[in-house]
Amino acid sequence: MTDLHEQRHRAVAARDARFDGMFFTAVRTTGVYCRPSCPAVTPRIQNVEFYVTAAAAQDAGYRACRRCRPDTVPGSPEWDVRADVVGRAMRLIGDGVVEREGVGGLAVRLGYSTRHLTRLLTDELGAGPLALARSNRAQTARLLIETTAMAMADVAFAAGFSSVRQFNDSVRAAYGMTPRELRTRGGRAPAAAGTLSLRLAVRQPFAADAMLEFLADHLVPGMETVDGRTYVRTVRLPHGHAVVALTLHDDHVRCDLELDDLRDTAVAVGRARRLLDLDADPLAIDEVLGADPELAPHVAAEPGLRVPGSMDGFETAARTIVGQQVSLAGAATVLGRLVAAHGEPVDLPLARRHGLDRAFPSPDVVAKVPTESLAMPRSRARALAALGQAVDAGDLALDPGADRDEARAALLALPGVGPWTADYVLMRGLSHPDVLLTTDLVLRRELERRALVSADTDRWRPWRSYAGMHLWRAAASPVPERNRP
Repeated sequence: MTDLHEQRHRAVAARDARFDGMFFTAVRTTGVYCRPSCPAVTPRIQNVEFYVTAAAAQDAGYRACRRCRPDTVPGSPEWDVRADVVGRAMRLIGDGVVEREGVGGLAVRLGYSTRHLTRLLTDELGAGPLALARSNRAQTARLLIETTAMAMADVAFAAGFSSVRQFNDSVRAAYGMTPRELRTRGGRAPAAAGTLSLRLAVRQPFAADAMLEFLADHLVPGMETVDGRTYVRTVRLPHGHAVVALTLHDDHVRCDLELDDLRDTAVAVGRARRLLDLDADPLAIDEVLGADPELAPHVAAEPGLRVPGSMDGFETAARTIVGQQVSLAGAATVLGRLVAAHGEPVDLPLARRHGLDRAFPSPDVVAKVPTESLAMPRSRARALAALGQAVDAGDLALDPGADRDEARAALLALPGVGPWTADYVLMRGLSHPDVLLTTDLVLRRELERRALVSADTDRWRPWRSYAGMHLWRAAASPVPERNRP
């Protein structure tokens, strides 16, 4: 047996929850697969196989353990760290590209043939793109079956299945139970009519207060608000609009959804997870950053600090351009006017309840907004229009599977976009874990105050984005300084 096999078995024997979602344990004698922290009796090493994805275990004929529920763990943090084609493919599959465009569409986005992409994923992950997408659909279906009162046909549609029969077969294969048996076993109170209420798993620790504070500091009027511990926003999704309400707790996040189209359910959940960085590995991050004497006190004070992500890469890029060299309040004012004048109307009860009525305008709309109508310097208005034109024409990809290096180069090619803007978009819009904004005024002061040079920050790799968040937090006064260079 390989060293890796033995290391993973030791993690299973220790019931180490740090590895949940990073690999799955399949037991030959029982025909089930589990998370590493499963409380069941540890199987013998010769009786187990390990899989990187749940899809691979299901393809090998295993069903999910009913005791530890391996499909309810956070996703693997590996897919945000990796910038190669496998990592990009996993991010796009999670965003529902296979359901919308098929495996051929996924391959085109990545620049590979369908056959070669399938071979790459199968060789490394043990399952091809169809199997990976089918596993994601089954997990979404289980979540909806157990937490809502939706009719089974609606669950199948919302989870992305093309037929009720396919839905029934996939659920039975994945969990060894019919959809109705799963609902009976779930025993949870259904959500209110018209609303999907889901519990999102979070890797511990989770600095929920810091995340909520960041989101509250960056609100755009008309499309975002914070009510107590709940962040609410509108969002444009592939098939329509949605309202997402995220209530942040230290050990989980409650996600309430209202959608124009149920087919966007899995996409909305996935993007909410990316916004809150729920699939990060805080223990691995804190171990690296906490070993640095300069960061150790801050890591100890706020373990599990996340990097706020994005629900829409284009929106994040546009907001970043508008926010260049102005205060947060100034940026919010300009963005609020942009959304009010050009945003897409949203008429959903949850939005009305929170005073929200617009979603961020699409790239083609932003590209056509007269620059003289925007209350900002003309050069920045031209940069915003150029961004909309580039994304609308397909010259700049800012979706979850975008090549980060290519996106950075394309951003820098736009008029009025410099390194700070491009790197900030990579960090938040494309969930890059290793971006340190050394041109940021606040971070530069913090680095100089600590007498740290570029070579010193290499020891924070591959988590420099998180190091930057700690330094921003450390520099914050009662009224945090957020000015940009």
